Amino acid sequence: MTETSYTMQQLAGILNPVNFVPKPQSRVNQLLIDSRKVMDPEHALFFAVKAQRDGHEFIADAYAVGVRKFVISDPEWQNRFPEASFLIVPDVITALQQIAAAHRSVFKIPVIGITGSNGKTIVKEWLAQLLNADYKIVRSPKSFNSQIGVPLSVWQMNSGHTLGIFEAGISKTGEMAKLAGVMQPTIGILTNLGEAHAEGFSGKPEKLSEKLRLFDHTDLFIYSPDYTSDLPKKNLPGSTKFSWSFNQSADLQIIDMRQERAGTILDALYQGKTVSVYLPFKDRASLENGVICWSVLLALGYEPAIVKSKLSELVPVNMRLSLKNGINQCSIIDDSYSADTSSLAIALDFLKLQKQHTKKTVILSDLHETGRADAELYAEIAAMLSQKKISRLIGIGPHIKSVAELFDLETVFFDSTADFIAAFPQLHFSQETILVKGARKFGFEQISKLLTQKVHDTIMEIDLNAIAHNLRYYQTQLSPGVKLMAMVKAFSYGSGSFEIANLLQYHQVDYLTVAYADEGIALRKAGITLSIMVMSPEPSAFEAMLQYKLEPELYSFEILNAFIAFLPQEQKHYPVHLKVDTGMHRLGFEEPDLPVLLELLNATGKLRVISAFSHLAGSEDELHEEFTLGQIERFKAFAAVLRKELGYDFIRHICNTSAITRYPDAQFEMVRLGIGMYGFDSGKSDTSDLQIVAKLKTTVTQVKRIAPGETVGYGRRGILPQGGQIATVKIGYADGYRRSFGNGIGMMLVNGKPARTIGTIAMDMCMLDVTGIDVHTDDEVIVFNDELTIAHLAAQIGTIPYEILTNISQRVKRIYFYE
Repeated sequence: MTETSYTMQQLAGILNPVNFVPKPQSRVNQLLIDSRKVMDPEHALFFAVKAQRDGHEFIADAYAVGVRKFVISDPEWQNRFPEASFLIVPDVITALQQIAAAHRSVFKIPVIGITGSNGKTIVKEWLAQLLNADYKIVRSPKSFNSQIGVPLSVWQMNSGHTLGIFEAGISKTGEMAKLAGVMQPTIGILTNLGEAHAEGFSGKPEKLSEKLRLFDHTDLFIYSPDYTSDLPKKNLPGSTKFSWSFNQSADLQIIDMRQERAGTILDALYQGKTVSVYLPFKDRASLENGVICWSVLLALGYEPAIVKSKLSELVPVNMRLSLKNGINQCSIIDDSYSADTSSLAIALDFLKLQKQHTKKTVILSDLHETGRADAELYAEIAAMLSQKKISRLIGIGPHIKSVAELFDLETVFFDSTADFIAAFPQLHFSQETILVKGARKFGFEQISKLLTQKVHDTIMEIDLNAIAHNLRYYQTQLSPGVKLMAMVKAFSYGSGSFEIANLLQYHQVDYLTVAYADEGIALRKAGITLSIMVMSPEPSAFEAMLQYKLEPELYSFEILNAFIAFLPQEQKHYPVHLKVDTGMHRLGFEEPDLPVLLELLNATGKLRVISAFSHLAGSEDELHEEFTLGQIERFKAFAAVLRKELGYDFIRHICNTSAITRYPDAQFEMVRLGIGMYGFDSGKSDTSDLQIVAKLKTTVTQVKRIAPGETVGYGRRGILPQGGQIATVKIGYADGYRRSFGNGIGMMLVNGKPARTIGTIAMDMCMLDVTGIDVHTDDEVIVFNDELTIAHLAAQIGTIPYEILTNISQRVKRIYFYE
């Protein structure tokens, strides 16, 4: 066994598999759990993990792109791919952990393990910033801290590294011991111990004890007694301990905090003396995370004066890459917070997901602190760019420039960011997707600003990870073999067009649905190849629908006859979808229409019914359960007659979001998922399984003092009888913030505190009563997020979340985040 590469025979020795199909000397460099993320198929080992989806179902996809080595738990798969090698084990995730643990044991370097409820990722990233001058660091990519994420993180270790920093997260008992075996930390850090994932434990003591199992064999344990009061100090792990606290005696005890400039000065007692640091943050969470980092450096033996200098230079961590509209019809992926091969691989996967432009450009800086020689490092990166079919590389920095010959694609190189900016007018960016990926020292935010369209101060942020999470949740609720149709009509409920469709295509939904043909055409032009149903197929759009292979919903004899008449005589079996009215009484054929409908369908060879469906009127409400069950039975009967008389099968679907879980017996061959993707399901009393997708935020334009009795806004409807302070913010009814939110009905969050509207909502702005709130021009204002939710806004004006989302104007820029 070597440090960075293993033979299948060596891995078999680690796993002791039930069966081993030979090719024992073939080598493995990449551990893979996603068939869409293959970098080096010849040397990849695919783990068929059974999680929300069964990984065995994707063996064929991995095989199709060249993977020939697999770890599986279902033996029958080994006979389907005779050229492949299989390690057959009782549990695939355990096998992944065993391999990573064996790999970790090769290295005798210190490893920092971090756990807690909140702050793990920030502390990890800040420690990497603080220690990178003294160590060659390997760390968890993004927030890889799960039963799968930890072994994939540890697998990155190689002989060039001198320090590992990994985070571990758990949600129930029994999980941490497995991660401890993989990570084998020598230094342990416990961060904030809050309520996150508390449902998996009997109480706080059990949660604390389980998390501390990560540190059973650590040499040094760093913690706050504020979070460990349920255990005696003698029961805490670590042969050496270092404590910190804002509230009680500790090795580093904070005794005073003073806000200054854009940050905070903290005074503390340490070894009997008063020491001070400046942290460039004001919020409590960041200050606590900064104190943890302060403690770590002191516990590692750094002099207080050195630590003070390092902490003052901390910068915020943006763990999410963002997708924005760029100049000249470009799409910009901004991921410039860090640069290493793991995060580059994640960013390239996201770039590959984007289909709206055929040309793909990567702007990449030198990668530092990798512990690898330039030739080896950039050869790997060149292979990654080739595998992802990148069109152009713009390299910035002397190291990447020195190995230019490794890159077999269009390239341009610059010594510095300043040189790139000077040459920017001659580089010609147009109709392409551009990934901006740079180490922080290169200041790539300057490049991102050059490439990005000026953004209106009112922005809606869309969390693509949350959409993917919600999609996976509903996929787990489906019976085996049931397909999923995703509703992306009305600009994906106000959330986006190709940005959402690209994600859904990547996650292998079966169908997309739009309201009008032009929405489907836009998706086709953006590279979406999924089948698309058009709900309102206007005759004027028939020609374009054929051109772009869009499938119409046919709901009346008028539209049916018009479409048959339009199709050329030679057309055979064009796919169509029949809408059945079972009680909604909006659109659709009814039971008395069946004889004529069947006569028309059987008389023409131009059409083939791909699906028949109906729409439930009240599936979310228990009050309408009898009516809903009646709709389902009427639909079943209608579809049965259709199938018998047409002589072939088709897909049946009637379940919308709320019916997927409330009426699982009615899932038939397909379901339609709409608002559930965005975190709302009115049929569920408990929506904790879903994540909020959208955040709408704006900024303060001006702050004013109002004298007692003065009025505010049009019609003088706003009044502060006692006087006070108002803030004008950059959102109005033209942005989708309706006039009905005016005069105290609506509420926003200003610096985390609630502020009611005052006066009438104007076209481009509105006013908030911010009396008693510390607020300044350009401060951020939250219109809705995961705290002040869209459901809360809907309740304020007596509407539904659908309307709030779809009302957000197109002039409000959407920024898409992905982690």
